[in-house]
Amino acid sequence: MELWNNPSCSKSACARTALDAAGFPYRLRPYLEEPPTADELIDVLGRLGARPWDICRTGEPAALARGMADWPREERDVRRWIDAMVEAPELIQRPILLLDDGSAVVARTAEAVDEALRRTHRQPG
Repeated sequence: MELWNNPSCSKSACARTALDAAGFPYRLRPYLEEPPTADELIDVLGRLGARPWDICRTGEPAALARGMADWPREERDVRRWIDAMVEAPELIQRPILLLDDGSAVVARTAEAVDEALRRTHRQPG
């Protein structure tokens, strides 16, 4: 299990606390210092079943400077969004939890973390 973590984010802190309390091992990925590649972000989007604009923080200064709130959200625009988030990883919603079963969760709520832990617990092991 891997947690894309921003140490200054309260939602990331809550996810870390829940994982620690549950005793689940995980790797922290400081995605601001270790930005994902375009291929990694494409993989995560597939795991989430999401489009890039679904996990983009369009209120961030980097998004406002690019005018991303007004960018088209069509299939032909996917790569533009991905390239922007790779260039400015602070645009990526956090925290993202990558589960060992190949799925992923945007773990912004206690409920999302709990569901991820339930799914992880059900895995044969």
